[in-house]
Amino acid sequence: MYFPAYRPRRLRKNERLRDMIAETSISAGGLIYPMFVTPGKGQKEEVSSMPGIYKQSADNIVKEAVEAGKLGINSILLFGIPEKKDETGSEGYDPNGVIQKAVRELKKKAKGLVVITDVCMCEYTSHGHCGIIKQGVVDNDETIEYLAKMALSHAEAGADMVAPSDMMDGRVGVIRDALDDNGFESLPIMAYSAKYASSFYGPFREAAESPPQFGDRKGYQMDHRNVREAMREIALDIEEGADIVMIKPALSYLDVIRAAREEFDHPIAAYNVSGEYSMVKAAGRMGWIDEAEVMMEILTSIKRAGADLIITYHAMEAARLLNRSRK
Repeated sequence: MYFPAYRPRRLRKNERLRDMIAETSISAGGLIYPMFVTPGKGQKEEVSSMPGIYKQSADNIVKEAVEAGKLGINSILLFGIPEKKDETGSEGYDPNGVIQKAVRELKKKAKGLVVITDVCMCEYTSHGHCGIIKQGVVDNDETIEYLAKMALSHAEAGADMVAPSDMMDGRVGVIRDALDDNGFESLPIMAYSAKYASSFYGPFREAAESPPQFGDRKGYQMDHRNVREAMREIALDIEEGADIVMIKPALSYLDVIRAAREEFDHPIAAYNVSGEYSMVKAAGRMGWIDEAEVMMEILTSIKRAGADLIITYHAMEAARLLNRSRK
């Protein structure tokens, strides 16, 4: 078909026609809202580099989680900020740790919400790295045993899903075995399968109080120049028992999401990370962009690339916008 017989603009001339043939759609139920849990009660502190995002005690986490549920958001992802940190991140697997307490409160008061917990040691270690340090480097094989303890403690607290984000080799299999051996064979794992050593994580590290105290994380997180390696990482996690695989970050890695979608018939999540969020917020506050339009364009691009689920700090704003557009 060629012009003038075929005129593509015919189906663009009004909003209803555009909606009828839209190839990609976003729903609140496909968004996962990340939240930062702190000790104590009545605590709520805005992250300076992430306007609208807070570090909160469990009581306030519950309130916001209930609100998220009312907006149609089905799931949240919890990150813990402990009262104290040590070399082995012991509060990460303490039955009375900040995450474990929050999970128990959420399961009592935010019924029906899928509570996902981040499984990594960086928030809990005094050195800020994602594992046990030996001779100046993260020891892979010892670290994965600690990660299994952490995941199991989250499961025992009532988590609906665990999400290992450390990028240690073999950790999905060890966590799967620990869960299965303790009666949690039905608990799913969402693996950070292709997590890149990215400069987009800066605001998150402020929020989670987890910058490495020496060196960097390039020895275990992925090199941003590689995509074929990401396919190998994803394949390994699926083989070890991951139920959902994740690409992180999302916006600068749309090609990786697309490659994964074409290669694997597995649910794919993508993490629209803190730096991506903060750039939109900063530009919006300066009046340089239409913040809401850019937010939805970014989320749509992530979905269009092949993600089934999007983890995003925009979740609450996007859900409100989607709800208004349906009325």
